Amino acid sequence: MPEPLSLLQHALDRARALGQPISPPVIRRTDAPVQLDGASFDDLLSQAAAREGIDASLLKAVATAESGLDADAVSSAGAKGVMQLMDSTARSVGVRDSFDPAQSIAGGAKYLKQMLTRYGGDVQRALAAYNAGPGAVDAFGGVPPYAETQSYVQNVLRLARTR
Repeated sequence: MPEPLSLLQHALDRARALGQPISPPVIRRTDAPVQLDGASFDDLLSQAAAREGIDASLLKAVATAESGLDADAVSSAGAKGVMQLMDSTARSVGVRDSFDPAQSIAGGAKYLKQMLTRYGGDVQRALAAYNAGPGAVDAFGGVPPYAETQSYVQNVLRLARTR
């Protein structure tokens, strides 16, 4: 029997070929339970934000928007963990296991800080880069005209205000 991800990819490819717009669900890893070793997500997020010198409510909003605080989340694009880091991004910020909540959150905080620094503290551009990549932000000179990214930026900002 084909792997579940192969079946999902086949369905996505078929829908795309038929011109049917679909939004694939987030897939959850099922091979190992998440262990927080006594630290809660809020503690990990607050500690990582303090270490990186970024707003804790912004980091919590990013984590909520990215995965709903699900350490086992895997997107259809391959982003993993609480902070939904792509493998190359995870490696660049020192994350070896994106499914480890402490590593994912620390890496996500570090990456968000890098984006905030790159864009001179411009939160909207930093969030757009977190979502669509800094190349897209640079190419468009700001938040790219992608509906997903524009919605993402507004959603994170809304979540940050309510925390």
